[in-house]
Amino acid sequence: METKADIGLIGLAVMGQNLVLNMNDHGYTVAVFNRTVSKVDDFLSGEARGTKVLGAHSLDELVRMLKRPRQVMLMVKAGWPVDEFIRQLLDHLEPGDIIIDGGNSNYEDTRRRVSLVESKGLLYIGTGVSGGEEGARLGPSIMPGGSAEAWPQVRPLFQSVAAKVDGGEPCCEWVGDDGAGHFVKMVHNGIEYGDMQLICEAYHLMKAGLGMPADEISRVFARWNRGRLDSYLIRITRDILAVKDDDGGPLVEKVLDTAGQKGTGRWTVISALNMGVPLTLIGEAVLARALSAIKEDRVEASQVLTGPAGSGAAPARDLVDDLEQALYASKIVSYTQGYQLMRAAAAEYGWNLDFGGIALMWRGGCIIRSVFLGKIKEAFDREPALKNLLLDPYFKEQVEGAQESWRRVVSRAVRWGIPVPATSSALAFYDGYRQAWLPANLLQSQRDYFGAHTYERVDRPRGEFFHTRWTESVEAAVPDLETR
Repeated sequence: METKADIGLIGLAVMGQNLVLNMNDHGYTVAVFNRTVSKVDDFLSGEARGTKVLGAHSLDELVRMLKRPRQVMLMVKAGWPVDEFIRQLLDHLEPGDIIIDGGNSNYEDTRRRVSLVESKGLLYIGTGVSGGEEGARLGPSIMPGGSAEAWPQVRPLFQSVAAKVDGGEPCCEWVGDDGAGHFVKMVHNGIEYGDMQLICEAYHLMKAGLGMPADEISRVFARWNRGRLDSYLIRITRDILAVKDDDGGPLVEKVLDTAGQKGTGRWTVISALNMGVPLTLIGEAVLARALSAIKEDRVEASQVLTGPAGSGAAPARDLVDDLEQALYASKIVSYTQGYQLMRAAAAEYGWNLDFGGIALMWRGGCIIRSVFLGKIKEAFDREPALKNLLLDPYFKEQVEGAQESWRRVVSRAVRWGIPVPATSSALAFYDGYRQAWLPANLLQSQRDYFGAHTYERVDRPRGEFFHTRWTESVEAAVPDLETR
């Protein structure tokens, strides 16, 4: 069979189909295959009718359609389906060919797969693809990592179909070795969890605290979207709150208040725990979804547990203005923590991550795209070795300027009994990070008391460890302690 296709793609769910059509629009010939083979014919006679897309009814046929070195992209469910297709493809491909995983795979799986595929003489790319169905069709953010030797071969295609910003700059660049691409996509998704939770908390305060109707809240988000909070998520929130149901009421209020999750937020938090990174805001966002899921328990508890009687009489305009400040400051903390996690992973795995470049990749196509990311790029342009976004002059000024509003929002939420776990944890992180002293001296003393875990001293060099026999010491120092 004559080889015609530039790339093969396996997996014709909506993301896969839209990515194929995007590639076709940019002049690439794509051969497609799906485990349920009838989907291939349906696609060719439907969405792909009139395109150059080629259909294959077996892996062998797909591979024989491809130009050498062959490139095969998997757009299948993360987990065992990826491993199964890799196993089958290894029987059909030859050294120098490239396997690309464009799904939401765990970066540890990608690291393992890179080693396996490279041991067979082939190349492997694990790439994050963000932007949902719309992004896949019109231009996603693409975050590739894995076998660096494969990048020059796939770069023209990837950068052609990716979203463009700043006069044509593609939202796609090589991220790093083995699992780096999927790690950065995971952090992107974790930040997405945080952004969404922060927006929901602002909505909750306006709805339950101020009694504002959905269309009025929509107008607030519309105004915010014209300023420094301009972003995809703020824009769609504006749109959602404006949509009416058949009865004329807000459709959003007919949606059951239980949130789902696919796992990438949890992976982000687990990675942070393993690396000792204080990813508090994203952790709270993940747990807020878990709390929302126990709907029946919450309904029962609402009939038993009490809280503040009312919201008080705060001027709506004042709180809305404070909310804008608090949302922006909390957003800064969310990205600060995400970048701390990427920095820790880079050290752990030896990745040379371009942190400013990552912000640029997220500027377009992806779910967290916003003008805010341009400020992160500028921060790393000013100081490539920046340890923490809060130490950048711009972000320092913004957070300090928002402090009073931020604190008023959190305190008012507490007085009203409205949960704001992400917003309050962001403020707690900021307050903790700016402290030269924290009460961990007592905590470490407790650990040494019951477990002989040792401690360091402020009057001795770091790295020297001490242990105290606390029971003997306290008996000698305070013999009548129990009677006090």
